[in-house]
Amino acid sequence: MLRQIILDTETTGLDPKSGHKIIEIGCIELVNRKFTGEQFHVYINPDRESDEAALEVHGLTTEFLSDKPRFKDIYDDFVAFIDQSELLIHNAEFDIKFLDHEIQLLSKKLPLISECVSKITDTLQIAREKHPGQRNSLDALVKRYEIGGYDRELHGALLDSQILGDVYLSMTGGQSALDFNDVEVLNPRDKDKTDIKNGSSFNLKIIELTDQEVAEHEAYLMRMREETGVDPIGFNQDV
Repeated sequence: MLRQIILDTETTGLDPKSGHKIIEIGCIELVNRKFTGEQFHVYINPDRESDEAALEVHGLTTEFLSDKPRFKDIYDDFVAFIDQSELLIHNAEFDIKFLDHEIQLLSKKLPLISECVSKITDTLQIAREKHPGQRNSLDALVKRYEIGGYDRELHGALLDSQILGDVYLSMTGGQSALDFNDVEVLNPRDKDKTDIKNGSSFNLKIIELTDQEVAEHEAYLMRMREETGVDPIGFNQDV
């Protein structure tokens, strides 16, 4: 079983060494490259103000965060959720730096994030390898892969994790590959269709593809392969 956790944070500023803290953690679970619906989401009281620039990005005010738990209160649940998973993070260095700093403030004897999980994967690095010389921010990737359905006026850790999940799956070839080992594939141009299991005839109207439609479909699969670096299902490598 491949268990991956898409993770994002929001912070009071850019540098934990200057006293900046995490104010939100959002995690989304993927198992075998499928969303499970499981998530971990908390707001955290940082006991300090956010920088003005950071506040403009996330909109999480000191007043809103004042009654939220502190990092020490959510640490055990957070570590239990990510335990032995592969973390997927966009610009992982930033988030890991903040998380490790928060952990060390609790105790230098506690394991760092890299010791709690099986692997940390930086999706920004994946994007840079696939799209060298191009903008690879999350916003840029959303436009490139035409990811829709999200209202992103302000950044949020859980929202950005959900978006990154869609981007990651698109960028790496879609959701989990389907297993056709036990299925006999029928040629769509065959006119005599029978039920594989029961041997009965299908009473279906057969619409044949034109040569132009077949060519357009193969061209689409070729573009998908070039974009993702993964052979789509149905792709004919001899084309």
